[in-house]
Amino acid sequence: MTFALGVVTNYATNAAPGWASHPWVVWSVFGVLAVGAPVLELVGRRWDTAGMVEGGGSVRLVALERLRASGMASLRAPHGSGPVRGRDGELDSLRRLLARPQGRYGVVCGVGGVGKTTLASALADIARAEGRAVFWIRWRDTEELAEQMTRTALACGLPEARLEEARAGRAGLPDLVWEQLDQTAKWLLVLDNVDTPQAVGPAGEDVASYRGWIRPGRRGLLLVTSRNTDSVVWGTQAVLRRVVPLEPAAGGQVLCDAAPQAGTTEEARALADRLGGLPLALHAVGRYLSAPGSRHRTFTAYTTALETQLGTLLGATQPRASDPAVGRTLVRHTWELSLDELATDGHPLARPTLRLMSLLAPAPIPVFLLTPALVTEATGQPTSEIEMEAVLNGLHTYGLVDTPTRNGGQPVLGQVVLHPLVREITAHIHTTESTEPNRFQQVLTSRLIQAAQGVTSARIADWDTARLLAPHLLSAATHTTDQHNQHLADAMDRISQSLTEAGDYGGALQLQQVAHSITARSFGPDHPKTLNSRHHLADALDLFGRHQEAADHHQHVLSTRERVLGADHPDTLLSRNDLANALDHLGRHQEAADHHRQILTARERVLGTDQISTFHSCNNLGLALGYLGHHQEAADLHRRALSGYERLLGANHPDTLNSRNNVALALDDLGLHREAADLHRQVLSAYEQVLGPDHPDTLHSRDNLGLALDHLGRHREAADHHQLVLSAYERLLGPDHPSTLTSRSNLGLALDHLGRHREAADHHQLVLSAREGVLGPAHPHTLHSRDHLAAALRAAGRTGTGWGSGRRLRFFGARRS
Repeated sequence: MTFALGVVTNYATNAAPGWASHPWVVWSVFGVLAVGAPVLELVGRRWDTAGMVEGGGSVRLVALERLRASGMASLRAPHGSGPVRGRDGELDSLRRLLARPQGRYGVVCGVGGVGKTTLASALADIARAEGRAVFWIRWRDTEELAEQMTRTALACGLPEARLEEARAGRAGLPDLVWEQLDQTAKWLLVLDNVDTPQAVGPAGEDVASYRGWIRPGRRGLLLVTSRNTDSVVWGTQAVLRRVVPLEPAAGGQVLCDAAPQAGTTEEARALADRLGGLPLALHAVGRYLSAPGSRHRTFTAYTTALETQLGTLLGATQPRASDPAVGRTLVRHTWELSLDELATDGHPLARPTLRLMSLLAPAPIPVFLLTPALVTEATGQPTSEIEMEAVLNGLHTYGLVDTPTRNGGQPVLGQVVLHPLVREITAHIHTTESTEPNRFQQVLTSRLIQAAQGVTSARIADWDTARLLAPHLLSAATHTTDQHNQHLADAMDRISQSLTEAGDYGGALQLQQVAHSITARSFGPDHPKTLNSRHHLADALDLFGRHQEAADHHQHVLSTRERVLGADHPDTLLSRNDLANALDHLGRHQEAADHHRQILTARERVLGTDQISTFHSCNNLGLALGYLGHHQEAADLHRRALSGYERLLGANHPDTLNSRNNVALALDDLGLHREAADLHRQVLSAYEQVLGPDHPDTLHSRDNLGLALDHLGRHREAADHHQLVLSAYERLLGPDHPSTLTSRSNLGLALDHLGRHREAADHHQLVLSAREGVLGPAHPHTLHSRDHLAAALRAAGRTGTGWGSGRRLRFFGARRS
């Protein structure tokens, strides 16, 4: 070309060199110029069109040298580094979509590090094995995408002459590319890491318009991987496959693949579970464990080390992390990329909001906690409810927060959850990078205390709120300061009372244990606040089945209150009442009855005969007398209490229903089994409506109905009720809770009455062993279990279905005020 230009220059200036005197040379040069110049121009145009983008009515072509540079990037799909674990369902779904796109395209989406690219690569291997053309483009910017899409179309047979239409402005380059793809059969095109779909174009239009590079294919499949999970963004023709973390079994396989020498399958599963099944973390840990210089060489050692060395093992910084291609491969940095994108989208408060959430417990977070005032106080930056909604929705779109689901898969609105590693790494980053790491925690604690103050234990609608707040209050207690100490303890006590009413006895006990520890540390052992806290702790222990501990605490509080407040003070009477309840549960019924009779007399004298507390004493004395066999007196007391509850609280108040349950039990003791069964059925129906089918009071009622039916000879119905209750108690309270053991004992009796003596004996053996450990060998319930087991074994050793009466244990409801 330089030579030809030299010829033209010499001719134009009349400065001809010596060789120009030879005509054959001159005419040869002009011939080359005449043919070569148009060819070079056409080639330059064709190469330049590879960078064409559509938008704004104008067409811009990328320079030839840029396309040459981009041509160095391969369009070949990366091969998988090993077997893909735990993704069979997702791969089957994508394979069906690959076989029949039918005008659709796929979006593999989810939080950073969850394995989207790995899944797409596995599909590419399948497509290649099936003889399909496979193209892989990693999103970096619009110009490079245009170049690589053009190369893809050329590889699929796009005539270079068609590119002239784009250069001339007669067609958009995306239209030409997709026209060619739709004429080509059996291809897979992967656009990887399209985390900002709005940047793909065309400029000013949504991806869902399908006028740009992302479009549904007719004869092949476009598959996009992205952190953006918003179905609206991708449009109606997109088939979203949201990728979730791996189950422990599959995660354990990933670890065993990477580090087979590091331990057993069970140990690998435990570590995978600790890592939340996040593939990015699993592969990072596998590489670490298989490296020769690693300090921790086994799954168990690494699991232990995570508790104290999270920052160095998974949270270490990397100098090149600012490069997105590097950052997305690092556990510490991958989610920071998503937060950067949200900040670019106009949501800079997404990062501090996520950090606030990371300081809460690993449990569902109620959205009502995350107020504008909370974020403003933590960051000093004003915000609004609208902005907070946008921030939370943005975090959800990028998979940094998720929505918990019910058993049926339905999302639970008003709550969000964080992946365990997102929470831990984000909290670690906050602690190491923040100039005031404690500020966020103190602001959160104040907000939790404020939220708890709005919860009322008697209001059933507040019980779900109490369940949500409980784990976060426990977490806050590990970071509390003197400024928040007693306020936090009061909040925990308040939420514990709600959990007690809701039947969550284990959760209530946890809160009371921590609240009492805080209060005793703040005020000393005999301060009124500490005594009140210890009383509530004793109540929680009693409901959880730890009756001896409860009685010991109540005895201490009672002795102190008698000395300081006097025998007839309401708080002293309350202590005596609840001590008597614990003694009743320990089988010390005569002592319990003596206490309750004293309390009833004192309350009638001090408070009057028509007070709720007085009716509670009638109820509780009736329970103790029923155990002692004084059934008529017990029935009279229960009727008196029921009349008062109905008048003062209403027919469907939980206390009224409890009292009606106890009247029915008294009728059963008096031999009025039909009346008892009818009343139990009414109570059960009311409990199901008021408290729900799984509340302990509802389950007590169902078990008592089973007893009445058993007395009527309807043993099959009775056994069905007892089995249902037993299953629920095992799930809610555990296998060794006294209520669970009582239900199992009653089921054993019903089975014995049905002639299924061997099954009955098995149940009674389980109950006896547990009661000996929980209640002791001399407890009346333990003695009953021994009798029941002996009777069942005797019956199993002979023919016929004769059976003894056996001592059936009922669910009474003691009142604690």
